[in-house]
Amino acid sequence: MSRAPHQRSIHRCPGPVPFGAGGRRAFLQTGLAGFATLSLPGILRLRESQTAHAASIAPRKANNAVIMVWQPGGLSHLDSYDPKPLSGSEYRGPFESIDTKVPGLRFTELLPRQAAIADKMVVLRSMRQSAGGHPAGSMQLLSGDPDTRDKPKPRYPDWMCVANYFRSQAGPRTNPVPPYVGINPPLEYNGPAYVGDAYSPFVVSGDPNAPQFTIPNIGLSDAREVQRLGRRASLRQTLDTLERSFDQQRELEALDTFETRAMTLLTSAQTKEAFDLAREDPRTRDRYGRNTWGQQLLLARRLVEAGVDVLTTSLSGPLCGRVSNWDDHAVNHHVFDAMRFRSAAYDQAVSALIEDIYERGLDKRVLVVVTGEFGRTPKISYAASTGAGNASAPAGTQQPGRDHWPRGFSNIWAGGGIETGRFVGATDKRGEDSVERICGPGDFLATLYHHLGIDWANSMLKDFNGRPTRIVEHGAPIPELMGS
Repeated sequence: MSRAPHQRSIHRCPGPVPFGAGGRRAFLQTGLAGFATLSLPGILRLRESQTAHAASIAPRKANNAVIMVWQPGGLSHLDSYDPKPLSGSEYRGPFESIDTKVPGLRFTELLPRQAAIADKMVVLRSMRQSAGGHPAGSMQLLSGDPDTRDKPKPRYPDWMCVANYFRSQAGPRTNPVPPYVGINPPLEYNGPAYVGDAYSPFVVSGDPNAPQFTIPNIGLSDAREVQRLGRRASLRQTLDTLERSFDQQRELEALDTFETRAMTLLTSAQTKEAFDLAREDPRTRDRYGRNTWGQQLLLARRLVEAGVDVLTTSLSGPLCGRVSNWDDHAVNHHVFDAMRFRSAAYDQAVSALIEDIYERGLDKRVLVVVTGEFGRTPKISYAASTGAGNASAPAGTQQPGRDHWPRGFSNIWAGGGIETGRFVGATDKRGEDSVERICGPGDFLATLYHHLGIDWANSMLKDFNGRPTRIVEHGAPIPELMGS
C-alpha cells in the first residue's frame, strides 16, 4: 500500500477544483438552457457505449435509490467518526470524544446530532485505497481505477454514470424526473468516460438556500415555447436521417434518448414540483438548516422521493472555510478551527437527512452514504498559512493541519434496508492503518451496485478500445451494508 504524498509536496496541492470551473459539461451544468441550440457537431460528440455482455438487471427493488454526500478533499476521521483519545498530543487533536446511541461507538464532540441518531447508521471505519492525490483518490473510490497517478480526466466511468446506464437498460422509464441528478456534484475528477455523456447527471448548480433559487427551463408554462422546441427537435431528427447510416457508435440514438428526457423535463409540471423547495414545510427547511448544505440535502431527499435513482451532492463552498473544501493542510486551514467552523452545518444537515429518510418510510429503498476520497493524516503537521479567512490565520502564521491519508478512513451509511446501529472495522491505535475488516474501492462500488439491483459480478462495458471491462474488478458487497 503506497503512502500518502511526502510533506515537502503538500504546498503544491491545489485541493479539489471548485465546481463549475471547467466547461467540459457546460450544457448539462446549465440545466437545459442550451437545448434549443444543439448543433450536429455537438451531437456527434455524445457517445453511447455498448455492453460486452448483457447486464443482468435485478427487479428494481421498489425503485431503489442512492444518495451520496461527498466531502471533497477528505474528512479527518480522527476528528469525527474515529477519535483516538489515547494516541497522544501529536495525533489526537483538541476535541473530546462523546458517547453515541450505539454502545462502544464514540464520535468527537463536533457531531452531537449524529451521535444521537447513531442507531440509524453504520459507521465503516476501515475504508482504504492507495492513491494519495485528489484526482487519483476520487477516481479510485468512485470508478475503481487502480492507478495511483493523478490524471486530468477519468479513464473509467464513475459508478453514478454506470448505474444510470445499466438502470436505463431495465426498461422504459415512465417517471419524468431525471434518473441521475447532481446537486453541485463531484464532477472535478469523475465522469462518464466510455459510457458516454448521455449518462452524465442532470446538474443543479447554485445555492438552494438563495431566495431566488430556480432550475432553468424545467416545467415551461408557455405552450408556444414548448411547441417551438418540439418542432426544432423534429427538424433535427429529419436532418439526421442521412447521417444515421454512418453512425457507427450510435451517437444519434443516444441523443434521441437524451432529447426525449430533455423534452419531458421542459414540459413536466411533476418535475417542476419535485425541484421546488418552496413546497416544503418551513419547519422542515429549518430542521435541515437554512444554509446551502442543509437545503442541498433536503432537495436530495425530495428528488429521490420523486423517483430519482442516483443523487450526488458535494458539501463544499464557503461553509467549508477559506478554501471551500475539506482539504485541511496547514497552508489552507487551521484544521481544528476548520472542523469547528463547518461542523454545526454538517452535523445538522446529515442528521436531518438520515432521520427524514426513516420518518418518511424511505429507509428500505434509499441508501445514504457520506464519504470523501480519503481521510487526513493522523499525525498533525504545522506550516505557515497562505492567507487569512474563515478557519485560517493571516498569511505566514504557523498553524496545524492534517494532510492526505488513504490508508484508513471512515464513511457512514444509512437506510438501504441495512441493519443499523453498529460500526464495522477498525484502524490501529493511532488511526494510521485499517486493521480489521479492511474494505477497498471495489467493495464500496459493489455495495452500491448491489443496492441498485445491478449485477456487479458479471456486468461489463466496452472501453474506448472496445475491450470488455468489468464494472467491479476486485471486491464484493460489504455484508454488513447489504440490505434485506
